[in-house]
Amino acid sequence: MQSIFDFAQKALECANRDELLNLTHEAQRLALNKKLRFESENEPLSIENVRFPERPFLLPPREMPKRKFHTPDGLAAFFHAIAHVEFVAIYLAWDIIYRFRNLPETFYRDWLRVADEEAQHFSLLREKLLTFGVDYGDLPAHSGLWDLAQFTAPDLLKRLALVPRNMEAHGLDVTPPLIEKFKQRGDENAVSILTRILTDEVGHVALGSKWFKWLCEQQNLDAETTFQQVLLKYYTQKGGGLKGNFNREMRLEAGFSESELTWLTQQSH
Repeated sequence: MQSIFDFAQKALECANRDELLNLTHEAQRLALNKKLRFESENEPLSIENVRFPERPFLLPPREMPKRKFHTPDGLAAFFHAIAHVEFVAIYLAWDIIYRFRNLPETFYRDWLRVADEEAQHFSLLREKLLTFGVDYGDLPAHSGLWDLAQFTAPDLLKRLALVPRNMEAHGLDVTPPLIEKFKQRGDENAVSILTRILTDEVGHVALGSKWFKWLCEQQNLDAETTFQQVLLKYYTQKGGGLKGNFNREMRLEAGFSESELTWLTQQSH
């Protein structure tokens, strides 16, 4: 019987987009049919060993070209950017499985489901992108998400706080207004895709909250205080700050508390 960690290593060393998608769906199928092992036998390799496809060309976020949303080129760039986020999210889900060992089986099953759903999101967005005559990889993309994965590679607590409970949670804030924009444009296909992604992402952020709180409990830490400390330290080191306009309803559904949201609002700009 194959191990989830063998699948994870193959995924993270796979520089072929379609192979990564197929491998992810196959692992989830085996897991659902109870044909996958979850015992760890080997130590994980360095995160520096992770390989991505040669395209898209990655740029720091501040160097990404600006395009107007209402033009065909701007819309293509928008969907390419979202596709890239979902594509990197597949790697992020596989990496949290691969890098952090000796956790409950449900931890690995949860994040494998996330990887599978992110792969589905990517496929939907790629189909949309092709309607503009652009394929994934044709345009540059930003490197921010994977930079954060590397930053948090040694520490699961930081990974859970900064990736699902910070970067991915931001998607809960910005996606509903985007859905409204596409409703106004009459693009029901875009509305359907973004609504599907938003619905699943609430669940993904909720898993981040669930496992962050579980880990804090294991380490006798107060979850809310620890979350605040991790975010403050990160933004002090990296510069910048929290973006406001939080979607309170969705963040509450995704495991944030009222006091966390009050604190986030106070810290935002």
